Amino acid sequence: MNLTFRYHAEIPVRFPHVCGGVILARQLQNHPTPAALLSAFREEQQAVLARLGNTPLSDLETLAGWRAAFRAFGVDPTKYRSAAEALLRRLTKKGDIPSINALVDICNLVSIRHALPVAAFNARVLQGSILVHFAQGNEVFQPLGEAEADNPLPGEVIFTAGSGAVVARRWCWRQSEDSAADLDTTEAIITVEAQHDQGDRAVQMALNDLLELIEKFTGGIFTAGMVGKDRLEISNSS
Repeated sequence: MNLTFRYHAEIPVRFPHVCGGVILARQLQNHPTPAALLSAFREEQQAVLARLGNTPLSDLETLAGWRAAFRAFGVDPTKYRSAAEALLRRLTKKGDIPSINALVDICNLVSIRHALPVAAFNARVLQGSILVHFAQGNEVFQPLGEAEADNPLPGEVIFTAGSGAVVARRWCWRQSEDSAADLDTTEAIITVEAQHDQGDRAVQMALNDLLELIEKFTGGIFTAGMVGKDRLEISNSS
């Protein structure tokens, strides 16, 4: 399957600091998290807790960038938190993050290490592509873990698949139910994004970590690169 990730041209105009690292992955072998990865994930959680100490999450430059972005499209970032802040908040409040499967645990490990949102979208529902754009308001979104579907608000940033399905709302707030990576996921679009000044450095480091861990624990064939104002799209067919 040809896989493509693209920012609509209006996105970097409104959000000039946006930067994304993208992995277009095929022939993955996702599975229950092996012992070595689980140990690394738990060790990372403890290292992050020690590094954060009593630092408020809002003081982290990476998370502050996302809070500013949420406000810019009309969302209260203390009510709807970016995926990275939500993970770190769970970690600091409850002391751990549960294991899901190898691919999801890799994404969560890298997310808390770099304090950046990381997501893996199952290509099975994408029909090959994701477009990041502003919602019109008539799109339909089925939130992960919830029974009721809802509609994005006009002007909020959403991820839409080639099928027309909304696979993420409020940019990096929550994925759709059917786009989550599961044990049957063999193809995926994996993203890590930043919204702060010089965020490309942080994204590149996180992207490198993702590639190393995915290659080690799930295998696969990858096309990877950076997207943003100077390059809106990445595809494995080009």
